Amino acid sequence: MAEEATAQEFDVLILGGGSAGYAAALRSVQYGMTVGLIEKAKLGGTCLHWGCIPTKAYLHAAELADDARNSAKYGVHTTLESVDMAGVKSYKDGIVAGKYKGLTGLLKMRKVQVIEGEGKLVSQNQIEVGGTRYTGKNIILASGSEAKTFGLPIGGKIMTSTEALELDYTPKSAIILGGGVIGSEFASAWNSFGVEVTIIEGLDHLVPNEDPEIIKILEREFKKKGIKSNLGTFFEKVEETGDGVKVTLADGKEFTAEVCLVAVGRGPVTQGLGYEEQGIPLDRGFVITNERLHTGVGNIYAIGDIVPGVQLAHRGYQQGHFVAEEIAGNNPIIVEDVNIPKVTFTEPEIMSVGYSESKAKEKFGESNVETTTYNLAGNGKSSILGTGGIIKMVRQKNGPIVGVHGIGKRISEQIGESQLIVNWEAYPEDVAAFVHAHPTQNESLGEAAMALNGHPLHG
Repeated sequence: MAEEATAQEFDVLILGGGSAGYAAALRSVQYGMTVGLIEKAKLGGTCLHWGCIPTKAYLHAAELADDARNSAKYGVHTTLESVDMAGVKSYKDGIVAGKYKGLTGLLKMRKVQVIEGEGKLVSQNQIEVGGTRYTGKNIILASGSEAKTFGLPIGGKIMTSTEALELDYTPKSAIILGGGVIGSEFASAWNSFGVEVTIIEGLDHLVPNEDPEIIKILEREFKKKGIKSNLGTFFEKVEETGDGVKVTLADGKEFTAEVCLVAVGRGPVTQGLGYEEQGIPLDRGFVITNERLHTGVGNIYAIGDIVPGVQLAHRGYQQGHFVAEEIAGNNPIIVEDVNIPKVTFTEPEIMSVGYSESKAKEKFGESNVETTTYNLAGNGKSSILGTGGIIKMVRQKNGPIVGVHGIGKRISEQIGESQLIVNWEAYPEDVAAFVHAHPTQNESLGEAAMALNGHPLHG
């Protein structure tokens, strides 16, 4: 063990122990390679500690609050006494701590050497940590991302998602700058906790990367819940006041609230890490690679949020696996960003994979695209859950299904079959022929495929 702890040369040396980095480490050791994994903070990175896991814990607590409020319509009479934010935080911290303990144990069991400290690329095969140089036959850059702030003074009443997840109280009101995935998820959770929420989004719609039919339903549902939105105008100034915050828009309109969440996206963490000095190609801070995630410099690869594209933990996992397989000489298949499954855990939830209708028409031509929309009102399990929503499928004319999109309570659970449909290039008749268990929301995928095949059953 002593020799293992002081090893300084590895087959694979990884900078960053988040989703992408630790996935690459675990896959590499499975091929008998020695691995050094450098992490300056906590293994698991943003996803485990300040992103996916803690936010979904909050959203589950929010769902329970909504269920308590609305139970009477199901004949169950409960009352929501209060939301104890300190208790919610404690529950969240417990989930994170458990997953963190499991991850550190797994890496230790797999004999991944974890090197604690800030790393800097100092040559084409060396990374320096605290004055010690570690050598890798192959180097993987996986330094992750951080919340963008647009230069706003973070602290006190102005916060990013990181600070928002540490709140031990429920603010009375909140302004959220940004109506993308992060902003919309926080808006949904805070609204369920009783916070008066206003979203400021510079673009014309919330979650603008989703299919327009999906966006329309989310905006309508948010309005019903009392979540306010100001769309189409960017903010100009944010300042703390005596009892909260004031946000001024470019058109002079002003909004006030107790707190302000800055959710304007995430940027790559690449500055000051020696990338430029070693000739790693960068564009606006992102590392530019070829389609096989190689940087063009030595045996150096880049994965995860520092590579342009969708910033998702499971994309990081996939790229980590991919590069480990590439180094092992297994010629892994490339998964394009468009075919990576995406979920937004608002209430209602959104799931999507593949092309939206508009993007499909851009790609394949206006006349070469067919779509169908199945309304969840026709789905028994959705009615039981008390949710509306849709499943939308997009296909090439006389060809495979190239996009599946959905919105509704718990609809995220349908992303599994959806991504298989798109990635295996299934035809509507292929999916329509399968049996989908009744009564489940999963039936809605079968119904949409049957409709797209020209023979709807319940539609």
